[in-house]
Amino acid sequence: MAQQGGVITTAQAMVAGLSGDDIQRLLRSGQWVALRKGHYALAEHLEDLDQHVGRPRIEARAAWMAAEKAHAISHDSAAVYLEIPTLRQQEPLVHLTRLGPPRARTRHGVRRHQSRVLLPHLQHVDGVVVLDAARTAIDIAREHGLPAGVVAIDGVRRQGVGLAELRAALEPMRHWPNVSTARVAVDASDDRAESAGESLTRLMLEEMGIGPIQPQFELRDGVRWARCDFRIGRHLVEFDGRGKYERQDERGVARDPRQVLWEEKQRQDWLLGYQLGMSRVVWAELWGDRRRLAMERIAREYALTCARFGTSIDDLAHLIVHRAA
Repeated sequence: MAQQGGVITTAQAMVAGLSGDDIQRLLRSGQWVALRKGHYALAEHLEDLDQHVGRPRIEARAAWMAAEKAHAISHDSAAVYLEIPTLRQQEPLVHLTRLGPPRARTRHGVRRHQSRVLLPHLQHVDGVVVLDAARTAIDIAREHGLPAGVVAIDGVRRQGVGLAELRAALEPMRHWPNVSTARVAVDASDDRAESAGESLTRLMLEEMGIGPIQPQFELRDGVRWARCDFRIGRHLVEFDGRGKYERQDERGVARDPRQVLWEEKQRQDWLLGYQLGMSRVVWAELWGDRRRLAMERIAREYALTCARFGTSIDDLAHLIVHRAA
């Protein structure tokens, strides 16, 4: 189990000296849990795994081990192994891909894909075979659409995967399903996005047609410093993830949420003192009707900033920290 990410098969358990009755007794007692037919894990180990990374990893491993033919872990499941950000799907599935005529089928929580091109993209991670980062991000764009694709592609670019590598992964896919979406996602990507929320906020701003949009706008005055997610003219847009304000023992990153909130207020007051406007966006405003309302609100706030302060930032040139695109 330790060598296989917490998974053991019936055959391996029997080689280790357990009988079929022993295995059934362990399952009935709740000490073991069946992940798939003939593939088990310790219940205690499963309870310690988080639902976003640990549990999807072990479920993908069990499905990969159970596959009768050679597969690679792919799509969202590979993203978990490669630490690529993804959007959680309404019905999370394990994804596996093998060589064969293009097709996909879903059964028992596993979506099995077939592809004519695998070899250049195979790699080993933690004892399993996965498709590499470039191919995984492209596959996610084809499977789940533009927002999910941009989040994944921004993520792999932030890891160091270049546009040339992404376009090379696209090259054999000229007639594959939804490849045009993947091409658009690559063109719309930006390695300066630091989170899925920033990626989706950028897509929303681009859809609004205001711009040009400068990500990671940074000001320093010799005493204070601040980097903002986006600048459009003299208007700043910030994506606020909830984790920034939650305690570390509650899955957040803040040691003291009250201190974080106080520092954020001081930061915003300092920025607005330079005759800049600001809009703030939260996760719930990136979806559905709230997304439309957020776009309308940002448009109003942006128009107000333009009316009050104009759009030129020439007066701030001595404070701006320039970063390579």
